[in-house]
Amino acid sequence: MEFFNQAKAVRLKSHHDKYLVADEDEETVRQSRNGSSRRARWTVEFIEGNNHHIRLKSCYGKYLTALEEPFLLGMAGKKVIQDMPVSVKDAAIDWEPRTEGFRVKLKTRGGKFLRANGSMPPWRNSVTHDIPHRTATQDWILWEVDVMDIIENNLQLQDHISPPSSFSSSFGSQLPSSLSSDAGSHLSAMEVFEKAKSVRLRSHHDKYLFADDDKETVGQERNGTIRNTKWTVEIVGNCNVIRLKSCFGKYLTASNMPFLLGMAGKKVLQTLPAGRLDSSVEWEPIREGIQVRFRTRYGQYLRANGGVPPWRNHVTHDIPHRTATQDWILWNVDVVEIRVPDPKPPPPPPLPLPSDNIETVPDSEPNSPASYISTVSPGLTRQESDDSLEGSPVKNEGRVIRYIVAMKEDIDADNVDENKELCFSFKGNVVEELKNKLEEETGLTDIQVCSRNPLNGMFYPLRLHLPPNNTEMHVVVVPSSRRD
Repeated sequence: MEFFNQAKAVRLKSHHDKYLVADEDEETVRQSRNGSSRRARWTVEFIEGNNHHIRLKSCYGKYLTALEEPFLLGMAGKKVIQDMPVSVKDAAIDWEPRTEGFRVKLKTRGGKFLRANGSMPPWRNSVTHDIPHRTATQDWILWEVDVMDIIENNLQLQDHISPPSSFSSSFGSQLPSSLSSDAGSHLSAMEVFEKAKSVRLRSHHDKYLFADDDKETVGQERNGTIRNTKWTVEIVGNCNVIRLKSCFGKYLTASNMPFLLGMAGKKVLQTLPAGRLDSSVEWEPIREGIQVRFRTRYGQYLRANGGVPPWRNHVTHDIPHRTATQDWILWNVDVVEIRVPDPKPPPPPPLPLPSDNIETVPDSEPNSPASYISTVSPGLTRQESDDSLEGSPVKNEGRVIRYIVAMKEDIDADNVDENKELCFSFKGNVVEELKNKLEEETGLTDIQVCSRNPLNGMFYPLRLHLPPNNTEMHVVVVPSSRRD
């Protein structure tokens, strides 16, 4: 029952990876691979005075109903349809959810279970209620529950959302939500991630983005219930990008290392860059219908590879050029935990009235300039007040450059003390302009500007344009070794 406690609407996915859908004839129900259709959405209704049973209403306003009529004459399975009950007390529309691991069985009042049939027609894609007696069909009564809407209004995301996986005991009792599937929805991909504390990402191959136990590689895994498929979301400023942190505390990183020599795709790893986080760990989510693409700062996309080994189950970043692989960069977003907003800070105390900050000088003529001394706070003259504002923060324009001065031999020995950084604000994207500005700041000439490679920790000189979007930078200024 815990699967449905806060659910307003759900989808049910069978053992055959198909969804329970209400047919357009507004009577039959069946299984379909298309989980994005509104016909796969079932509204959950709770029964007053009964904490163990629920009712499921289709998009046509009719209830999932267990009939006593056989699906085929002479066979045990009985029909399940969508119907309007004669009475609100009709037990045929009542279902008792029973948890089985991270899936659920739906039991009728008569003791039978909602069953998704496989095999050959006419059984294929049909739905009945029955008690399976063969070992091969025991899993046919198990369903994954995808929560589409939750009851709390302040936590609802949308009416139609992409297929999240079922609840996992390893993730506790957090309620998953997901990205909207309604193409006209006002929620962007970034807005969904702003509400998400942690997510799972499911690829076109129905596998989850997975952080390997070696704490370095990433891949794809069919089991979405393990902790390795859970990624913590970090929002990066106001620039519409996010970071994804694995269960090992490392970031999903677009490296510059080719996955295979001579091939276009490059490795995606989990890393913890030394010193600072740069653009290699930043991903821009772009909505594509009910799914999301994740773009690097350099225009490539997180890609879940299929095909034969060594590509199978690997993850790279690339731009797909073949039609057959266009969907390999699309991901379903399953929200595992919802971000709880920080409480609002208390309002600042009211400013003192002008009359409280005016000192009258006795012995002065009325209306003379010396009659009043204006102060910002009692006991401070205007000059003292102006002096106290010298250190107040000023809004920065451009990017923040943090720098230290180090000799080449210190860099080679990795002896750079990054705790002694100075900073200034810089407008521009050209390395030569930054070099000129640093020469002004340091008073040095003929310098070299270096930055640390997040993958191997080595310093390298900056030669091309600076990273886009005014990203904060950490650099090392290396004076020329030449002596005049």
